[in-house]
Amino acid sequence: MKWQVLKVQEFLTKNNMPFMYEMKKEIKIFFTTLMFFTKIPCSKWVDRSPEYLNKSLRYLSLVGIIVGAIGGIVYLLSSFIFTHAIAILLSMISTIYITGGFHEDGIADTCDGFGGGWTKENILRIMKDSRTGTYGVLGLFSVLALKFVSLYQMAPQQILLVLITGHALSRFVASTLLYTHNYVREDAQSKAKSAAQRISIGSLFIGALFGITPLIVFLHYYVFFLLIPVFVARWYLGRFFRRWIGGFTGDCAGATQQICEVVFYLSLLILWKFT
Repeated sequence: MKWQVLKVQEFLTKNNMPFMYEMKKEIKIFFTTLMFFTKIPCSKWVDRSPEYLNKSLRYLSLVGIIVGAIGGIVYLLSSFIFTHAIAILLSMISTIYITGGFHEDGIADTCDGFGGGWTKENILRIMKDSRTGTYGVLGLFSVLALKFVSLYQMAPQQILLVLITGHALSRFVASTLLYTHNYVREDAQSKAKSAAQRISIGSLFIGALFGITPLIVFLHYYVFFLLIPVFVARWYLGRFFRRWIGGFTGDCAGATQQICEVVFYLSLLILWKFT
C-alpha cells in the first residue's frame, strides 16, 4: 500500500512539472513587466532578460490595474482630508511617481518629435533628445489638464473603478501597436527595444483579458461602447505614426497610452450624460 502511494506521488510530481515550470515562468514575466514599467521594488531574482522582456507586454494591462488601483486608493485616502480636486491631483501624482513618468515622458517626446521634425530622421533624433521642448511641454500639460478636469467631473465613488479601467484599457490598447506596427528604432541602446518585438496572438489575448475585463464591473453593457472611441484614437495614432516614421517607437506607445486614457475618461463622461 505504501509503495502504491509513493508511485502515485511520483506520477503526480512528474506530470505537474511542466505546469509548475510554466507557472514559474509566467510569474517571472509578470514581475519583469512590473519592474520595467514601474518603480515598484521587485526581488533580485527578477531580471531583464530579452526573453522575458519580449513577452512582458502581455501583462502590461495587469500592471495598469495595479497602477490604477494605487491611484484610486491614494484618492480615497486623500479625500478624507482634502477636497475632491486636491485628492485627484494627489492621485495623478502618485501614478506618475509609481511609473516614473514612463508614459508621460513618451507623450512629451512624441509631441516634440512630430511637432519639430519634418523627416523620419529628424523626428527620431528629436524624440531621442532628453531635453523637453515647447511642443513637449504643451502636449504633456494638455493631456494632464484634460485628465484632471475629466476626473474632477466624476463622483467620488466612481474614481477608483474609473482609474483602474482607464489605466488597464489604455495600456492594452497601446500594446496592440506591437502587433500591427514595426518598431523603427535601430539603436541598441533604446530603452524599449528589448520589449518592443512583435507580440503573439496569445500575448495579445492575455493583454485583452486584463485590459477589458474591468469594464464588466460597471455592470452596464453599454460601457463596452467606450471601446469604439478608444480604438478609433488608437487607429488614428497608429496611422499617423506609420505615415511619418513607418512604424512606432517606445515614446509613440507611451503617447498612445496617455491619449487613449484621456479619450476613455472623456467618452465615459459623454456616455453618462446621455444615458
